[in-house]
Amino acid sequence: MQPNFSTMEQTLQEAEQQIIDEFELFDDWMDKYNYIIELGKELPLIDPQFKNDDYLISGCQSQVWLHAEFRNGKIFFTADSDAIITKGIINLLIRVLSGRTPQEILNCSMDYIDKIGLKDHLSPTRSNGLVSMIKQVKLYAVAFSKTEN
Repeated sequence: MQPNFSTMEQTLQEAEQQIIDEFELFDDWMDKYNYIIELGKELPLIDPQFKNDDYLISGCQSQVWLHAEFRNGKIFFTADSDAIITKGIINLLIRVLSGRTPQEILNCSMDYIDKIGLKDHLSPTRSNGLVSMIKQVKLYAVAFSKTEN
């Protein structure tokens, strides 16, 4: 199955529901992990100039770099990781949150992560890394919301 990436015309809730629907197509977690790996292969990669310590997310077992660009009132994310499963995990966030306003990102409950069961099927260190990724995305939203005003 090829990942079905959301378009900017989708609402945030529609993008979340799309991911939930995609995960419901798989019966077991081995298939879901394979899908996450596929998502990792489709990750919008960060420009190499941003693969440095300034963009490294602390708290992740793997190295994860996240860059955010603010254009026309919306935040666009690119990322990379040295672990393919982690690339897929960060892509689950980017698919929903990239191209959104800072306020949309700050208001996002991220409950789609729980609905697909991801946190329950990650090792404690990967689960902590997911929390760190979410925190970093929200920090970018806070920073860019201040430049809007």
